[in-house]
Amino acid sequence: MTIAHPALNGHTEALRFIPLTYNNNVDSRASALRLVLALFPEWEHTEGATEFIRFTDGITNTLLKAVKRRPGSTEDQIDQGAILLRAYGKGTEVLIDRDSRLSSASTTYGMLILNRLLAQNNLAPPLLARFNNGLMYRFIQGRVCTSKDLTQEPIWRAVARRLGQWHATLPIISAGDGKAAVVQNGEVDEALSLKAVKSEASMDRIKAIYSGKIFPNVWTVLQKWILALPTSTEAELKRKSLLQAELERTVKDLGKVPGLGKDGFIFGHCDLLSGNVIVQPPSNFELNGLKSPHPVEVSFIDYEYATPSPAAFDIANHFAEWGGFECIYSQLPSRKERREFLRDYLINYYDHLHASEPTHATNGTTLETDSSTISPNIDSEVIRLFEEVELFRGIPGFYWGIWALIQATISQIDFDYASYAEIRLGEYFSWRAEADGSRLRAGKALPEREKFWARDE
Repeated sequence: MTIAHPALNGHTEALRFIPLTYNNNVDSRASALRLVLALFPEWEHTEGATEFIRFTDGITNTLLKAVKRRPGSTEDQIDQGAILLRAYGKGTEVLIDRDSRLSSASTTYGMLILNRLLAQNNLAPPLLARFNNGLMYRFIQGRVCTSKDLTQEPIWRAVARRLGQWHATLPIISAGDGKAAVVQNGEVDEALSLKAVKSEASMDRIKAIYSGKIFPNVWTVLQKWILALPTSTEAELKRKSLLQAELERTVKDLGKVPGLGKDGFIFGHCDLLSGNVIVQPPSNFELNGLKSPHPVEVSFIDYEYATPSPAAFDIANHFAEWGGFECIYSQLPSRKERREFLRDYLINYYDHLHASEPTHATNGTTLETDSSTISPNIDSEVIRLFEEVELFRGIPGFYWGIWALIQATISQIDFDYASYAEIRLGEYFSWRAEADGSRLRAGKALPEREKFWARDE
């Protein structure tokens, strides 16, 4: 089945829909093979084995690479024809908003817009098809980073450049009622229709946490997660109440920070950990027919948590990922490294920021872009954004700490989410104590994370 949808230029684009489901529990290879052969039936009748390589198998998704090993082909040629199969995990609606069937034209339309924009700007591979519980798209050649890789100057400069392009290029997709749409896994959920938190009262509370024009956003995502926290014990009730108060305090303190983009929001990746950064091979260092002048280029993958957010949050979140899941604070970027990262980021942000009138799609959707055409003084912008990232440096701990509390109740992965939640929330409260001076007044030692964060070089 092929479904046509309106495109940005008024023409139609077709996205193949395959009415099959990937089953991770019962004969996963057979179900994956059925999907691949439905997309490329010639693979069944041509010489060479079809192989699957599993990249991830977690609560949020399963990611498989499918290759056709045609006789005489090099590894590079095999990879050029490879595809990725992403199947969504079960029980994740509380964390990630998605309509896996993309049943409405509006959600499919938004997905096509996002993937088209990403692909056109060399930010993502082409989307090939969707199926009942996932997507298939072209494989990105390259090497997945480690957290240690992120600390290497050629890598972090490449990330800064790519993130500047990402934030400048991707518009916040908004419907006619003025509410933005969150893109999750390449999908758009126009009304944030939650399954885990779906009462009208809960929806009102989610919308009320942030009074700005952009909805949903990183603040409303946090509100949704807090509402979904377990409350079966007195301790859980107390913690939920505390985290709710901290969210309200944080939005009051940081919700009006000017930031970049429209109304202080860009379209953030919001999960730029090492595993989502791909170092491209030299043969890929080409854009618009021109060789890149840089020795290293990267691509980003996995857009499950992508949502409108302040640029400072997305950047601070990436800096936190230099420490990896192990939270190795000695790997965090120094003040000098952060400044240099932000300089590369801002130069590329303004290089890719094109002023235009809002672009109207054929269904009335508006693609909103920043109206600024003049690049400001980069030195002053680095100083301003540096200070904004300082303000947001504790928020990733709050964000992923709450995420881990929920994961601890629903995940079957062999990972100590409860302990991880304590570490990440501890980062937030350490930042709070530093920001309000309570740590100094109490005569306590500077926490390890704050100590490494404050070093000059």
